[in-house]
Formats: sequence, C-alpha cells, structure tokens
Amino acid sequence: MFLATAAIVTMILAPVAAASAATAAPVVHRVAFFGFQLINTSLEPTTPTEGERVRMLDDLFRQKLDASGRFTIVAIPPDMRQKLAAEPEISGCNGCERDLARELGADWAAWGTVQKVSNLILNINVYMEDARTGKMEFVKSVDIRGNTDDSWRHGLDYMLRHYLFGEP
Repeated sequence: MFLATAAIVTMILAPVAAASAATAAPVVHRVAFFGFQLINTSLEPTTPTEGERVRMLDDLFRQKLDASGRFTIVAIPPDMRQKLAAEPEISGCNGCERDLARELGADWAAWGTVQKVSNLILNINVYMEDARTGKMEFVKSVDIRGNTDDSWRHGLDYMLRHYLFGEP
C-alpha cells in the first residue's frame, strides 16, 4: 500500500517539479540595441536638447533592460558604431539590423524612434526583433505630452514597465 501511494504521489509531483524547474530558469535574451532616432515631423527645428534626450533614452533603455534580469545588452564595438553612423538609420535599413545583431552574437535586435509631431505631442516607439527569424518580438508605441526630460523618461519607463516587463 505504501509503495502504491508513493508511486501515485511521485506521478503527481514529478510534472509539477519539472514545470517549476522550467520556470525557475527564464531565458535571458542577448540584445543588440542600436539606439533611438528622432524623427521630427513638426514645423519646429530639432534642438540640441532633443539630441541629448535621445541619448538619455538610449542610456535608460540599456539600464532598464540590463536591470530586468530578462535581457543582456550586447556591447557594440567602436568600429561597428562608426559603420552604423555612415549607414542609413537602423529603422530603415531593410533588415541590416538582423545581420548586425547576429554578427555581435545577439539573439535580438532592438531600436527605437521618437516622433516629434509638435512640442506638445511626441511618441516613443520600440522595436525588438529576433535576429535569426526576423519575427518582431516586441513592438510598442506610447504617446507623450510635453517635450521635457521628464516626459520622455516617463514615456519610456511606462512602456517598458507595463508592456515589456508586464508589471502592473
């Protein structure tokens, strides 16, 4: 009787233990992040401050992904950065981001855009794509109101927390 009970308990708990082990070790994707690009469709000129905000978003994106434990940002060496600077923007390079990500040993390619419609209306877009298959793994846009450091930071933070990381 004891052996039969032990066998039944083992049959019940074995799949639970296997499922727990599978969820205990999440996949950490290696991401080649190619930065944000400002697309100014407003009637106002792009300001130096907006260029600084683009770099601020680049840094924030890298920090948030690294800190999440779900992603590792792959460093882009200086020679590849020079190559990227001489090429068309990553958002319009017709798939070159996948080749570059694979060359860097990354699983995913990521990049973003900030579209400035006016000083009141902007939107932040993030794209994350499987470097092997080309499948878009994450595509999201958030609208922000106001052209300030805080609004840009809050917009990206909101997107990452609520949509990419699934936090409440």
